[in-house]
Amino acid sequence: MHLRPKPWARPELEACGFFQATPPVHRGQWHHLFKKKQPLHIELGCGKGTFIAELASRHPETNYLAIDLIDAVLGLTKRNIQAAYADKNQAIDNVQIMSWDIERIDMILAPEDGVERIYINFCNPWPRRRFHKKRLTHTKQLEKYKKLLAENGEIHFKTDSDDLFRDSIKYLESAGFTITTLINDLHAADYSDNIETEHERMFSDQGIKIKFLIASLT
Repeated sequence: MHLRPKPWARPELEACGFFQATPPVHRGQWHHLFKKKQPLHIELGCGKGTFIAELASRHPETNYLAIDLIDAVLGLTKRNIQAAYADKNQAIDNVQIMSWDIERIDMILAPEDGVERIYINFCNPWPRRRFHKKRLTHTKQLEKYKKLLAENGEIHFKTDSDDLFRDSIKYLESAGFTITTLINDLHAADYSDNIETEHERMFSDQGIKIKFLIASLT
């Protein structure tokens, strides 16, 4: 994702009550940052935050962590979350956002955090074979997620890329996950829980089918 620098982003984030500037200090203790101890779900690569803003504001019974690397992007995430909660007249008490390199996710989350669900939406497909290990669904990353997920924890994955989707199924199965939902054309399927992302709308408008799966750690 290429964005122009946004000088306002970091100051806004640092003044924001649901932005965590030093995620590693909360490793194994994320529940303490929320108003209630509830199931914990995370989104990896939240982008501008339209997905997590809608998801978290719809589900106050769940706590959410949203992670991205770029401050300019997280500044927009912060504003989108505020707008979504304002529309519903809700307090922002079940979502936290942070800047972090997802390849090092094991430095900010621990088994004690008991993550029940991971969302990965339209991550970089890294099409060249020599870069496949950078994929967020690669086996190398899945082994890290397995240590964080609670029993029967899930990964929810959406992509526009046929190659990434096909390979991700193999990665998940080789890492010991069970595919419980597999949809090759999400918008043509009867799946009522979908929250459309900005990338999803863009790809769908281009006639590209959206692929979706749920994988369970059993």
